[in-house]
Amino acid sequence: MLMSHQQIRLRKPRTKQQSATGNGQESMNSRRTNGRTIFQKGRNMEYKTLGNTGLLVSRLCLGTMTFGRGQGIYKAIGAVDQKGADALVKAAIDGGINFFDTADVYSAGESEETLGQSFKNLNIARKDVVLATKVYSRMGPGRNDVGASRGHIMDGVEASLRRLQTDHIDLYQIHANDNITPIEETLRALDTLITQGKVRYIGCSNWQAWKIAKALGISEFRNLARFDTLQAYYSIAGRDLEREIVPLLESEKVGLLVWSPLAGGLLSGKFSRTNQKPADSRRTNFDFPIVNKERTWKILDVMAPMAKAHGCSPARLSLAWLLAKPVVTSVIIGARRLDQLQDNLAAVEITLTQDELRQLDEVSALDPEYPGWVLPFQGADRLDPAVSRFEQMIVRRR
Repeated sequence: MLMSHQQIRLRKPRTKQQSATGNGQESMNSRRTNGRTIFQKGRNMEYKTLGNTGLLVSRLCLGTMTFGRGQGIYKAIGAVDQKGADALVKAAIDGGINFFDTADVYSAGESEETLGQSFKNLNIARKDVVLATKVYSRMGPGRNDVGASRGHIMDGVEASLRRLQTDHIDLYQIHANDNITPIEETLRALDTLITQGKVRYIGCSNWQAWKIAKALGISEFRNLARFDTLQAYYSIAGRDLEREIVPLLESEKVGLLVWSPLAGGLLSGKFSRTNQKPADSRRTNFDFPIVNKERTWKILDVMAPMAKAHGCSPARLSLAWLLAKPVVTSVIIGARRLDQLQDNLAAVEITLTQDELRQLDEVSALDPEYPGWVLPFQGADRLDPAVSRFEQMIVRRR
C-alpha cells in the first residue's frame, strides 16, 4: 500500500542521513510532497502521483515542442521529423518515461500529429502512456480560434484527439491566461469533457496564483472538476514561482509540471560568463525565458566543481536540483537529439548532498520581496515570547 506523502524505494536502500525526498536534506518545500512517489524495481525512473490523484507519472516527462517541421517561432526550437521523433519516444520509453506533453499550437498541430504517429509506429499501447496536451492558443484567423471559451475548448479537443489518433486525453491543460472568458465557463467546459470521457484530468499553465485559487474555489462550490496540475516555468535560474505559487500548490495539493527546466538552454553547459552567445544554441537567437543573467553566471560558477565531482553536465545538475523539490511532480524535458535526451534521463541517478543543495539554494536565492520578507519577522515570537522580532530581523539581514 502507498501511504500519503511517503516514498518507497525498491531499488536500493537509503542511508540514515538521507531524507524521504532523496535529496539528503529537508527542502524548502518539504511541508507537502504534492503526491506519493514510488521507485520501480529494475529501473532508475521514479514515479509520482499526478497532483492529488491516483495516476502515476514519471518524474521526467518528454516534451514534444521540437516535433514537426518547426513552423513560425518553433523553427528556432527545432524541427524533429517523424523518424527522429520515433527514436526519441523509444528512448524515453526505454528510460522509464510514461508521460508525454504536447500542445495544439506546437508547429500548428504537427507536434500532436507526430507524437500520435510515433505511438502507432512503435506499437505502444495507449494504456501504457499518460498523454497531456494543451488548448488556448490561436489555431486560425477567426475571432474565436483562440482562448479558453467553451466554444474554443470544444473545437480544440476534437482537433487534438484527431491529430493524436486517440479517443481520450489523459491531461488537458489550459495553455495560457484568458482575461476575457469567465473562469466558470472554462471549468464547465472541461467538466463536460471529463463527463464525456474525452478528458480524464485537467490542468492549467502560466496562471497567476490568485486565479488558480479562484478556480479551485469555484470547482469546489459548483461541484466541477478541479485543476489537478499547473504547468509553469521553474528552474534554478528562475525561482519566482516560489513566492506565491509554490505555497498555493502545496496547500491545495496541486501537482507542478515544470517547463523549460534548463532556462531555454542557458543551463545546458554551453553558456558561461565568457561565452554568452554560443553558435550552436537556440537561445542565442531566441532569448527566452527571461532570467537574471548575472545570477545565472554565479549559479554556473558554483555548479562547475559539482559537475566535475559527479562527472556530469550542468544540465543534469539543474534537473537533479528540481527533482529534489517535493512540490515538483514531473520535469518536462525536450530534445532534438538522442544524446541530449540520454543526458537528461541520467538526472534521476544524481543525489545531491546537503552541502551541494545548500550552496545551490544560496547562490540562486531570490531577492527579498514584500510581503515575503515581513512574514518571518512578524511571526518570530508567535510560539516563544522570549524571542525578539527585531533581533531576528538583524540576524536575517546579516
